[in-house]
Amino acid sequence: MLLWSLLVIFAPVDGKSDWLTLVAPSAVFEGDRIDLTCQKKNDWWKVKRVSYYKDGEELQFSSKLSNCSIQRAVLSDSGTYHCAVSPVWSIFPFQKEKTSRSVRIEVQELFPRPVLTVSPFRAIEGNPVTLTCETKLSPQRSDAQLRFCFFRDGRALGSGWSSSPELRVPAMWSGDSGSYWCEAETVTPSVRKQSLQSQIHVRRVPVSNVSLEMRAPRGQVIEGRNLVLLCSVTEGTGNITFSWHREATGTSVGKKTQRSLSGELEVPAVQERDAGRYYCRADNGHGPIQSKVLSILVRTPRAQAVEGDVVELRCEVQRGSPPILYRFYHEDVPLGNSSAPSGGGASFNLSLTAEHSGNYSCEADNGLGAQRSEVVPLSLSGTSSYREEHVTDRALGLLGVPACVGAALLFYCRFHKTPGRHSVTNALRDVPSANSQASTPSNPSPAIEDLQPDYVNVDPGDGDVVYSFVCSIQLPEDSENTRRTILENKDPHVIYSGVKEM
Repeated sequence: MLLWSLLVIFAPVDGKSDWLTLVAPSAVFEGDRIDLTCQKKNDWWKVKRVSYYKDGEELQFSSKLSNCSIQRAVLSDSGTYHCAVSPVWSIFPFQKEKTSRSVRIEVQELFPRPVLTVSPFRAIEGNPVTLTCETKLSPQRSDAQLRFCFFRDGRALGSGWSSSPELRVPAMWSGDSGSYWCEAETVTPSVRKQSLQSQIHVRRVPVSNVSLEMRAPRGQVIEGRNLVLLCSVTEGTGNITFSWHREATGTSVGKKTQRSLSGELEVPAVQERDAGRYYCRADNGHGPIQSKVLSILVRTPRAQAVEGDVVELRCEVQRGSPPILYRFYHEDVPLGNSSAPSGGGASFNLSLTAEHSGNYSCEADNGLGAQRSEVVPLSLSGTSSYREEHVTDRALGLLGVPACVGAALLFYCRFHKTPGRHSVTNALRDVPSANSQASTPSNPSPAIEDLQPDYVNVDPGDGDVVYSFVCSIQLPEDSENTRRTILENKDPHVIYSGVKEM
């Protein structure tokens, strides 16, 4: 009877022993620590070996009842776990090993894999782009802290890790094209996940609507002063190469590359030889686009006019079918008009008074559309002293029309003599004109200023006047007497030369 009782005591129960229990956490999230403990009910049962299993495969074994730990759980740690214990000794063969009942452990997702979104979907060069790393914590772990980082071709963008799921790029350029992704992680516990990679191609906008304009003080190109040629586009992204060209030769007069919709070319100390027709080109890699041609006329500095001067206003056009009617204006008030039946220019004469200071312009019209010159200013000071010269003002910025193209206003000033200054006419005062009789008291010979000069070139400085004055005089029969008179009356401050007319 005693033997039978012992057999009953050590009989197994379905191969699963209630003497062993596997203790495991009830809820597990990614990043959590999993501690497994195999407990036995009877302390007198000495343990030789303890093993832990997952899905039937041994994870760990030891010679004593120790824990089995998974430091940082991942989704793949989900499965069925149990433990088994082998005693140190056994009376019966069936006492070799005891196994616990199985425990199912499900590792829950702390947050899903992030998704990288790009807004706008199509990136255009020069425009801002917003990158968003989208994910969400499990409601049961909403107290965890997430942080984010964005990458392009393996390099972190911005300031690196941040609590914001967005990264705003102020301007994307073609060089920013590449493979992008984002990463999200929790600080405690440490779980990091990466989004799929997205290819972002930044599209470049070709240049369009190229234009050339000039910038000069008060809109006038004055010889010796600076001129700025501005080449601009209405559209175009990235680095744009601007180049300036002279139409006559096609050669480049300047070139620069910059990330801007406009470029400037400065011409210091512009000369009259710089006048001409110019154009510019712009290119950002899609081929050069050319502007329209801009005509530039260089204006020579004019002398200061004074009251009493006679000014000839001359209006000319580059081209246009005759007949052409010219109108002259002072401060937009009509002065008069003149017709050019065969084309060419027309003139209008003024004897200057104080009221004539101001702005002048002219207009050309051949019935196919009028064209106005740019304004030319004229200022007066003091009264006239002896000077004889031409002063020319050229209008700028010619405009092309089918009728008259580029009306230009010019000044031709004749300054009268004031007594007391050295004059070449002193020696010629008594020389008779070609159509006059011999000089008599009742028929005085005309002064040289009454004759039409063939050539005049004057430097109106504040010191002694330096000039050349050439006129044609038909000498009478007693030419020897006339020459003698000239030599007797010549001004010692003037150098005289005689030129034989061919």
